[in-house]
Amino acid sequence: MYNLTEFPGNATTSKNLSVIIKVCMVMPLFCFFLYCIAVMLHIFASHRHYLDSTRYILFTYMLINDTFQLSSSVLLFFFVMGKIKLSMIYCASLVFLSSVTFQNTPLILATMSLERYVAILYPLQRPAVWRSDRIWVIILSMLLTTSISNIVNYSIGVSDSAAVDILSTPVLCKVTVINTSQIQILFQVGVYIFLFALVTVVILFTYLRILLETRKMRQSKVSGSKAMHTVLLHSFQLLLCILAFINPITETLIVLHSNWLPEDIAFFNYFCFILTPRFLSPLIYGFRDQNLRGSLRKTILCCTDRVRPGKRGLPA
Repeated sequence: MYNLTEFPGNATTSKNLSVIIKVCMVMPLFCFFLYCIAVMLHIFASHRHYLDSTRYILFTYMLINDTFQLSSSVLLFFFVMGKIKLSMIYCASLVFLSSVTFQNTPLILATMSLERYVAILYPLQRPAVWRSDRIWVIILSMLLTTSISNIVNYSIGVSDSAAVDILSTPVLCKVTVINTSQIQILFQVGVYIFLFALVTVVILFTYLRILLETRKMRQSKVSGSKAMHTVLLHSFQLLLCILAFINPITETLIVLHSNWLPEDIAFFNYFCFILTPRFLSPLIYGFRDQNLRGSLRKTILCCTDRVRPGKRGLPA
């Protein structure tokens, strides 16, 4: 059995083929995600009644947040695959965007669960901050919270990289390049544990309160049941987010039971436990919603009729 390292040309060809396969796996999934998100955002922009609902405003924010998160994540993936180096300041900005949007997702899920709780328990006396014209206060609060936590995290590592010229020093952009100290890693892990624990408590609380309230008010059983299903869906979306944290476990299992290369293990974890759950989470919620599903069907069929030759759409 020959070793590829004895033939540098074969080793290089094999590595290039591996990179091409990985890119071909990521790109179609990412393009499909962007298409679905673009269609849903187009529907929200075209139908005013969606933007008059707090629930759909929060969902729109989740779509935009996940689009930025996946775009920055995929960009980082391409830069690493192509071994493209960036100046430290651009790398830090890209990692900052990815981290902020990643931390935003569980907070959005908690907020959407609380919105269902408020809608069921206070249908006629909804607090002002939960109205569609004031929900931007909560959205900005979430964005500000996650931004501050990341700024604090980066400021911890400034002393370790004080001698580095952030404008001219090229680096292979990875999270480990920014989070260089053990204190930063511990701080980030602590923030993640706190966020996901808080969101889990909020989702459990809202589900149980809606369940109890639905049993008391028989006339609102249908809306209460829908709200409980929505909260359960948010818990499933939270579970998809938590999958990103089982990387060390899967990495250890793969190393023990196979002889994969480190870059192949990293890609497997990235594709299965970070990328795919992020693709699925907003799409599952969007296609499950009855009103949005009907609008999606009409929009997609309308686009199909337009591109079909020899067939004209009916006049409006």
